[in-house]
Amino acid sequence: MSQQILSSEFISSQELMDKLYQNGIRKTYQEGDVILDENASIRSIPIVMKGLLKVIRTEEDGREILLYYIKAGESCIMSFLGGMHNEKSIVKAEVEEKSEILFLPMDKVTLFIKEYPEWLDYIFRLYHKRFEELLDIINAIAFKKVDERLLNLLDKKSEISQSKTIIITHEQLANELGTARVVVSRLLKQLEDSGKLKLGRNKITLSDSI
Repeated sequence: MSQQILSSEFISSQELMDKLYQNGIRKTYQEGDVILDENASIRSIPIVMKGLLKVIRTEEDGREILLYYIKAGESCIMSFLGGMHNEKSIVKAEVEEKSEILFLPMDKVTLFIKEYPEWLDYIFRLYHKRFEELLDIINAIAFKKVDERLLNLLDKKSEISQSKTIIITHEQLANELGTARVVVSRLLKQLEDSGKLKLGRNKITLSDSI
């Protein structure tokens, strides 16, 4: 199953797929595990075979903000760029749900770029996707109110999990939005009063109209 998920990203090269599995190291992680921390050396790049990761940036004042998710078949472009330039990681990658990850050593990452055009194309497509997602983040912070950003985040989580019920705390939402927990709690109560969602213990259920 995992190999089929990854193969969708490399349909044109079974040889490349075989090389990835031969040279990569597979590991399984649980929700909440950090697979890459800020200021850590990047010795390999993670490719998600199953599960979901979230990439977070921490500001100087300690606040965190969610940058993007990494789904099955995808990797972290920040790891590509940092690892290829021998730089420390500027983001944190945390497991959102139980994940199986294939770690490809940096020497193989650069070697495959030279040997497989499909690998370079994969990196460029990931870069394009992440660039658009980061532009959306900048646009949201600059022009959207926190309540709209909160609804958009809940909608994205619902889409990814394919469920109207999202298991999450107010503190976690506040961290991902880069705001205070009291702000999120107040906005969630307002959204509940307007019928857009229903609050439960560490869970939020979106209405069918969302």
